[in-house]
This record gives sequence, C-alpha cells and structure tokens, in this order.
Amino acid sequence: MYRYWTLADKPVPPWPEPDTFEVREAELPKPAEGQALTRTIYVSLDPYQWGYKRRGVDKPGLPCHARTVAQVVESRMAGYAPGDFVFNTNGWAEYALMGEGVPRPGYMVPRKLDPGLGRISYAVGVLGMLGLTAYAGMLLLGDPKPGETAVVSAASGGVGQIAGQLARLRGARVVGIAGREEKVRFVTDELGFDACASHLDPQMAQALRAACPDGVDVYFENVGGAVFEAVLPLFNEGARMTICGLIAHYGDAPGHDARAELMRRGDPIFKARHVTVRDLFVGDWVAEHQDECLRRMAEWVAAGQIKYLEDIRHGFETVPSAFAEMLRGGNFGKMLVQVGEDPTR
Repeated sequence: MYRYWTLADKPVPPWPEPDTFEVREAELPKPAEGQALTRTIYVSLDPYQWGYKRRGVDKPGLPCHARTVAQVVESRMAGYAPGDFVFNTNGWAEYALMGEGVPRPGYMVPRKLDPGLGRISYAVGVLGMLGLTAYAGMLLLGDPKPGETAVVSAASGGVGQIAGQLARLRGARVVGIAGREEKVRFVTDELGFDACASHLDPQMAQALRAACPDGVDVYFENVGGAVFEAVLPLFNEGARMTICGLIAHYGDAPGHDARAELMRRGDPIFKARHVTVRDLFVGDWVAEHQDECLRRMAEWVAAGQIKYLEDIRHGFETVPSAFAEMLRGGNFGKMLVQVGEDPTR
C-alpha cells in the first residue's frame, strides 16, 4: 500500500484551506511493459500547481500533480534500472508509475539523474525546469546587457534567485524585490544582487525607484499586483519584460484575466517607451534549449557562480500545509518536501 494526497470532493476555494485536500491509500501498481515503478523522494511545490487545481486539471480522487525526484523500484522500461534516480511527475504520492501510457504534461519528460552533477533535489530546481524557466526568461527573452538594470520580483524564490544571478553574470546591475527582511538580506548578501526592495515596505515604490536611479531595462515578473505597479513607471525606452507568473492573482475570482488587466494598465507606458512584453511558458523551451541549459547551469553551480537555496520540509503529511505556506510567501528559497529517504545525503 502507499499514500497519496488528492483534492477533496468539494468546490476549490480561492486559496487552500485545511479541508481542501485529503489523504488516501491504494495498492502499489505493477509496471507494464515500457513502465517503471518509482519511489518518491522529493515533491516540488510550485505556484502553478494551484492553477491546475482551480482550473480542474487535478481531479478529486486522483493524486495532485507535482514534479518529483524519485528512485526506480522495479523497471520494465528500457534504460532504467532499480536504484536509478529520476526526474518525473509522481505528484503528491509516495509511489507512482512512469513511462508508456502514464499521463503527464507533454513537456515534463522523465529523465535519469546523475548525482555527481549536483544534489538530486536540484532536478526540480536549479538543475531542472526552474533553471530552464529562469534561463529562457532572463537570458533568451530579457537579454540583459552589461550596465543595464534588471529587476526580478519574488527574488528569493525558486526561479527568481536564478534569474537575478544570470543577469548578474551578463554584467547587468540587478535589483530584487522580496518580502521579509531575512529574504532581502539573502538576496543582496548571498546572491549578490546590487539592491533589494521589500514588497512589505509601505514605501516600496519609492525604495524601488531609489534602487533603480537609471530606470529599468529588464523586468522578470513573478508577482503582478502592487509590485508591477511599482516597476511600471521605471521602464526605460526599449525595455523588455518577461511574464513568468502572477502569484498575487492566483486567488482571483474565476474568469478574471489578470494578464489582460496588467496589459491594460501598462499599455500607455509600453507603447510610449516601446517596451517589449513576452509571456514565458517553460514547455516552449524544452526541446531546443533544456540540454544546453542544464549543462551550463551545472557548470555555474559547480563553480559557485550560481547559488541556490532550498526550503526543504520533511514528511508526507506536511505536503498540503507546506503548499499553502508557499502560496502565502512563507517559504524561504525553493519549496519542496522530502517524503522518502535520499540515499545520496
């Protein structure tokens, strides 16, 4: 038997509540030809998962979706053997199948992990799709130049911390926006950003303006809301904005188009200053850029040029509460839950 978390059979609220999820048990599945049974070690908790639940992608009775790091237990899948560590999508479950016929988002392709390249938990972070998200959104879309100013919201989060450091590697001046004072200090003292403003500061807009005396050339958007409003008047001529996420709006009423509202609000400045706004969906970049990104990211991490903070919680029982805390900004670094033994640590 194994356990998994699923949505309760009731309307999904704007934000998670204690009774939004329930735990269930099931028999361990047997892998068919082309499949492998894997034991979950780490469950990645990311804001986009709440969108899956509110839009009905996740169904009551089935395991909640999540990217995971797991270990192969039994394999009938070519190229995978018991003991191998893998990136896959077991979701909020202690065990799951991967391979032929197992539903997953098309671009979340299982892959074998090499513990020699970095912590296996990094496969759902800096050495995985979060790394690719930051790489595509900052380097390929934002394209910061030496001496330009790049601003990153949610700067201490799983994607933001990478995006800002990539801009710094390009020679840009990097300004973060974070929350609690310890996060602000981490962004400047540990990640090497040139400045960081707190969105909890009632004078955030003024603080951000002071931190960007030459305006903003690149903006990596993870939040929206008041944070976007503070950045908007600072855009320079020809600035580039990448929309990665709008976490401030994930609890909005169904049907509210937060991106359309952001574009409506920003349109006069976007047009007057020729600001380029691009949406970022990581799945668009997997086929052509993931291998190169992961190779370069592993080199940067090994050399200490990219630092990465994880917020690891422990215990299968903690997954829903940790997820709710992450959505409220209570995490400090990339949030994940260790639900099984990690033999590499």
